[in-house]
Amino acid sequence: MTSNDQYKDLIKKAMEAKEKAYVPYSKFHVGAALKTKEGKIYTGCNIESASYTPTICAERTAIAKAISEGDKDFEVIAVTGDSDYTFPCGVCRQVIREFGRDIKVIVANTEDDFRVYTLDELLPNSFGPEDLEENGGRDK
Repeated sequence: MTSNDQYKDLIKKAMEAKEKAYVPYSKFHVGAALKTKEGKIYTGCNIESASYTPTICAERTAIAKAISEGDKDFEVIAVTGDSDYTFPCGVCRQVIREFGRDIKVIVANTEDDFRVYTLDELLPNSFGPEDLEENGGRDK
């Protein structure tokens, strides 16, 4: 299977997850599909709350599901929303960054209309776990 075919499959799963979004306030659906380096896929949708702060984005939902299952080696995440090329918000970019600069981020309108970025392109000069390790502020 080519990378393009793998991307299309991941986008399809993100689009399916988008349909499950709980968005009674914004009405803006977002879905994500996260693929580990071992090939396992976790999906997520955005979940809103009336008090707004507890709202969680689709990308962080997928990451939370993966982490809770013991996976943290991520290869690529596909994101799709109700607008053209819905990009991860800043908080989601930082959470994705926690797990590596080389993670690919796909933003898609459809399975055939998508763009692929590295996380480093979307969050240049970012702060990550290695910054704490270099300064001795984190146990190894």
